[in-house]
Amino acid sequence: MSDTSGSQTNITDGQQVQLLERVTGAVVTTLPCCVFLFINVTMLFTLRSKPVFCETSRYVLLYNLLFADTVQMALSHLLYFIAVCTLFLTYPVCGFLTLLASLTTTISPLTLLVMSLERYVAVCYPLRHTTIITIRNTGVAIVVIWALGSLNILTRVLLLLEFPFKDLESLQMKDFCSDVAMLLGPQSNDYDRAFICVLFISAGVAISFSYFGVIIAARSASTDKASARKARNTLLLHLVQLCLILFSTIFSPFLIALSGILTKIMFLRLYTVLYVCVSLFPRCLCSLIYGIRDQTIRPVLMHHLCCGFLKPAVSNSK
Repeated sequence: MSDTSGSQTNITDGQQVQLLERVTGAVVTTLPCCVFLFINVTMLFTLRSKPVFCETSRYVLLYNLLFADTVQMALSHLLYFIAVCTLFLTYPVCGFLTLLASLTTTISPLTLLVMSLERYVAVCYPLRHTTIITIRNTGVAIVVIWALGSLNILTRVLLLLEFPFKDLESLQMKDFCSDVAMLLGPQSNDYDRAFICVLFISAGVAISFSYFGVIIAARSASTDKASARKARNTLLLHLVQLCLILFSTIFSPFLIALSGILTKIMFLRLYTVLYVCVSLFPRCLCSLIYGIRDQTIRPVLMHHLCCGFLKPAVSNSK
């Protein structure tokens, strides 16, 4: 009898510890998420506050990248919070959320690709930059980016329709909602891996090509050395961003592989740390990079972050 009481006490204590870990994790992750969302939303508002931001192609592309990252961050934390609260969604609701998250995840590397090519043209073909990189062409590029992302979503939906949902007793999921949980068949899994490989290899090749192209152009006597150096550093940062986005994409499969090795407590702690560092922070990195480095954005961004108490300095640089 005492053994039974002792085992029940141990189970209760274990459940309380897991609950405490989940609550702590939710608090620890929600605070930086709110901070990052505030910074991103402020940056988005900044990029629509002055005509120079709306009439310059690289700022328009930056807005598109930030918008996708902000939506992705909000969706990621929503799914994380649902998992912490041990809520099980239905397949249609989970499918909608994960497909929308997949769309924004696709937009980010494609936008980085176009931004890198824009910097390449600016340094290597400065006289033709204004004729090649126009607002109209930038708008067309953004439409193509979202069209490719939407085509990926349409393909995923068609693959999901092949799953025999009618054979299920209920549409209620038995696992937590995630992109991995919605890979309901071998075809979906194979397509997801192939698409991720093609997407990130293409973006990596384009950014690397632009980076080495800028390095070669910098050796030319006719090239602005300061401009080439800034473009080279920007492209290097784009490559780092791409690697972080790639790691956040394979974040769930990596954790699933570790779940069978670690204890539940250690797994929850590792998940919290990796979630903030790998999933949340990279989505705010773009705001921090451009907000600090760009002389045109920085004073306006600081003015908005300080709620108007700090007057922006007059700057005509781009």
